[in-house]
Amino acid sequence: MATHEQVTVGVVGADQIVHRIIDLARELDNPALRLVTAVYADEHDAGEQAAKIASRVDVFLFAGPLPYDMAVAGQLPVPATYVPSGGPALFSTLLRGVLEKVFDPARISVDTVLRRDLTHVYEEIGLSASGVRLKEYTGPESAEEFLEFHRSLYERGRTTGAVTTVPTVDVALRKAGVPTLRMTPSSMTIRQALTTAILMGSGAKLEESRIVTMIVRVPAAALPAHASASAYWYQELKLSLHRELLRDARPMDAAVVPRDEHSFLIVTTMGSLRLATDNLSMAPFLDRISEELGIRLEIGIGLGTSTREAEVNAQSAVDKATGGETAFVVGPHGFVLQVPGERTRAAERPAQADSRATQILATLAEQLDDANDTERIVDAEKVAELLGVTLRTARRTLHTLVDEGLAWPMPPPRRSSKIGRPPRPYQLLVEKILR
Repeated sequence: MATHEQVTVGVVGADQIVHRIIDLARELDNPALRLVTAVYADEHDAGEQAAKIASRVDVFLFAGPLPYDMAVAGQLPVPATYVPSGGPALFSTLLRGVLEKVFDPARISVDTVLRRDLTHVYEEIGLSASGVRLKEYTGPESAEEFLEFHRSLYERGRTTGAVTTVPTVDVALRKAGVPTLRMTPSSMTIRQALTTAILMGSGAKLEESRIVTMIVRVPAAALPAHASASAYWYQELKLSLHRELLRDARPMDAAVVPRDEHSFLIVTTMGSLRLATDNLSMAPFLDRISEELGIRLEIGIGLGTSTREAEVNAQSAVDKATGGETAFVVGPHGFVLQVPGERTRAAERPAQADSRATQILATLAEQLDDANDTERIVDAEKVAELLGVTLRTARRTLHTLVDEGLAWPMPPPRRSSKIGRPPRPYQLLVEKILR
């Protein structure tokens, strides 16, 4: 049977479109696909939200060109694409405007879509576009003008309503009393964008063979004042550190060589490093070796288009890691990522985790079916109630289901009646055990 290399797509957008993408991704039934989501309330926060999940994804899929441009300006570490606007979406939006009697489609204002697309749509439906006012999207600066563009035309009586692709503009126009419809991408467009993202993510994995350089350094603070690097105790420390580094580097197929009196150079591939660090979500060497030797190590990871660039970036990274609490990754174009110490690895779970996770999912599905809950979206409290376990155990159970590909974490609700952080919902992928 053919195997599929998993591609993790980071979906970034407003709440509504992110949920649509999740639903359509499930319909693709692609065993190689995994989603990680990031939701923003304002398009200006797209880059910040994307950065939170950057270490866990192979490729980004943004909800539209505006959040894409907002995030790309901050130099993303992985490839990215977006769901395009216009096309079939404009047809359906105009139809809604007529059926719901929101506006006269012959006298409206439209943003984002290209002039040629607008012209083709109106030609196909047999309407003149002479009374339609359009502001194309040319970059984030043009989107800043969308709100005033629509509002001014309506208040001057030039239009009967507006069509926008930007959620925040949609909200502001409605508050201003402007009849407005938000144009959202068609299902076909989203599926095509998802497919493009999967292909881009798969292509990015071909780069996993590029060289990565790491510097592991004993911090100056760990050495006694006026201590000589040639002292016997320090030579013993170096030998112990070298031995421990070799032990952890072996599974990475990494080479470990002394660099100077206080540091070692480690060379491996990006693919091996991702595997050993759970896709750069935890620092290599840091916790286990530090605990073993009783000192905090400083670890810098350098990426680059050449071995020389990777080593220069590794030096820059290790200089940022002063104190040894976290490791740093430095890559081309000023990319910097802070990586925390190790957490419990997936490999440390019981050998029957896959079978046990499947049984848990089956139990949850059965209980939800009994309650006529067909959506199969749960949070930790719901799982605790259904399984009769503590809240902590329920959270751990959900994390296990996600790790086994049996659930997808979903964005938290925008509003919650509970005080504090809203509970995070999870979509149970029951279809995985029904095949």
